[in-house]
Parts: sequence; structure tokens; C-alpha cells
Amino acid sequence: MSEPKVTQDTAYPPDHPRKASFLRRKLPYVAVLTLAIFGVAYTNISHQPLAGFWEFLAIAIGVVCVATEWPNLDNRKARFRLMWTQALHWATFLVMMNIMLLPHVQNMVPAPANSLVLLMLLALGTFLAGVNLLSLQICFLGLAMAFAVPAIAWLKQSALFLVLAAVLLIGLGITFWPHRDKNDTA
Repeated sequence: MSEPKVTQDTAYPPDHPRKASFLRRKLPYVAVLTLAIFGVAYTNISHQPLAGFWEFLAIAIGVVCVATEWPNLDNRKARFRLMWTQALHWATFLVMMNIMLLPHVQNMVPAPANSLVLLMLLALGTFLAGVNLLSLQICFLGLAMAFAVPAIAWLKQSALFLVLAAVLLIGLGITFWPHRDKNDTA
């Protein structure tokens, strides 16, 4: 007797081990991207640079890079090389981020723009780490962070337009929605 084939119509239940394993593997990438977008949003609201937050996020991305590639390496020398290359890579980006946070630079760049610059530095560092590690997931994380920068800038500039468009669409929907009279019986 052969095992049943899994087709596109067959979905895994929520507690299936394959589905849980997939979500568990992608969790570090989603967490880092969520933290990065949260950092930009918080900085835009508070108008205060979060130096410690961005430094933590750079270190967290470095840890994610090492942790996700560690099982793919089979000897001690390769793992040692991975740790040192990632440590040097992210130390370089930490230095660049701290240059952006110097008081003289802060006076030239407003806090919301500064957070976007720091996010771009993190996106560049993440993408380059992905290229160095030959990891498509880390490259994609870097690209997603990079595309979040213009999206956040556009959203901030067009927030009033989006609110007015939503009000207009709701108003049109209410106006043209088919109404039933009380006298109508079905």
C-alpha cells in the first residue's frame, strides 16, 4: 500500500511538525525585520535617536548570521572563521553607526532621517553578510530592510493623503451601498 500523496489541495494542520519547523526556521529573520521597522517607527514618533537599540540590532543580526550558518559548517576551523569574519563585519558597521550618532553629525541630520540612515546601514550590512555567507535568506532580509526605508518615508509623507483617501472610500461605500427599505419584504 502506498502512502497518500500530498497535493496542493492538502494543507498541513496548524500543529503539523513540518509547518512548525518552517516557522521556527524563519523566526529569526522575521524578528529582526520587525525590530528594525519598530526602531524606525519609534524614532519617528519620539524624535530621539535610539543609539543603544541600533547597536543591539546590529549585534542581533550578527548573531542570527552566525547561528543560521553554524549547522552548515562541519569543522572547527570553518566555524572559527565564520565567527571572526562576522565579528569584524559587524564591528565595522557598529563604528559607522556610531559616527552617524556623533553630536556634530546629529546636528546636521534630524532624528527621523538619522533612523532611516541607520536602517540603511543595517540593511547594507545584512545584505553584504548574506553575500559573504552565500545565504539567500540573509540577502533577502537585507533587501527587505532596504525597501522598508523608502516605504516608511513615503508612508510618513503621505499619511494625510492615505487618511483622506480612506475617508473618501468609506464615504463612497456608504453612499452607494444598496439599502433595503423597511417596507421591503423578502
